[in-house]
Amino acid sequence: MNASLAIQILPKVGDDNEKIIQVVDEVIAYIKSTGLTTFVGPCETAVEGDFDTIMEIAKQCHLVAIRAGAPAVSSYLKISYRPEGEVLSIDTKTAKHHG
Repeated sequence: MNASLAIQILPKVGDDNEKIIQVVDEVIAYIKSTGLTTFVGPCETAVEGDFDTIMEIAKQCHLVAIRAGAPAVSSYLKISYRPEGEVLSIDTKTAKHHG
């Protein structure tokens, strides 16, 4: 695993909190469906895998949000990439805080 992605999807659906949650839930369901290790937090979801895969996941998250009814979507991405080796895993970064 040479990359990790933290993504916050911001669907542009006005002040409709139920619609925001519905769209974000569909994006999270997509991320989980990839079978990669994920961690859902209150502001972003993290996923780890190889670089090409997580970059495709970032793209697909936007497309899932549009298919879920968001007329537009913005996001914040944090990507950690180490072509020769491994990045710190989600578990390594969070285990002591969620034990």
